[in-house]
Amino acid sequence: MSDQRRGKLVVISGPSGAGKTSICDEVLRRLPGSVWSVSATTRPKRGHEVDGRHYFFVSDETFTRMIADEEFLEHAVYLGNRYGTPRKPVMDAVAAGRTVLMEIDVQGGAQVARRAPESIRIFVLPPTMETLKARLEGRRTESEALQQKRLAEADGEIGFAQSSGCYQFFITNDILEDSVQRVLDILARETQPA
Repeated sequence: MSDQRRGKLVVISGPSGAGKTSICDEVLRRLPGSVWSVSATTRPKRGHEVDGRHYFFVSDETFTRMIADEEFLEHAVYLGNRYGTPRKPVMDAVAAGRTVLMEIDVQGGAQVARRAPESIRIFVLPPTMETLKARLEGRRTESEALQQKRLAEADGEIGFAQSSGCYQFFITNDILEDSVQRVLDILARETQPA
């Protein structure tokens, strides 16, 4: 048996406003050897973004070729742009003993469940839909119409996550510190040698 500990691929999904990014940021800060997965996208680079660190910025033609060559763990279209998680950098990091966090939607989570069944898939739930609504309103970055759209999508995402069998773990994010600890506990359990 190798001395090198194999890493883990960890998917974190949940509706907008559930607290996924806050949980991921804290897990990454506290878990040595953990990294974000970097997605490829066809959207234009924004001012401060660095190719290869924030995203891999690719042309539409390159993205299409990557799909044809089965280079993605998952991919989707969002607001007219294509996004996908390249398989090779993720699997290279896992093979090197890193824990790779992917914050993706439920459709992406279902694709990863099929393509990387050894992954750990966690769905983050809001305590209540009222709490989710308050969190979205508290952002003050979106119109009322967009908030309503996100709330309607949340119902569908939660229903899919609960009925699809793609997610092994569900966490209700009421108190951030408790949620972060639950994720760390899951990862500690799931990475123990058999």
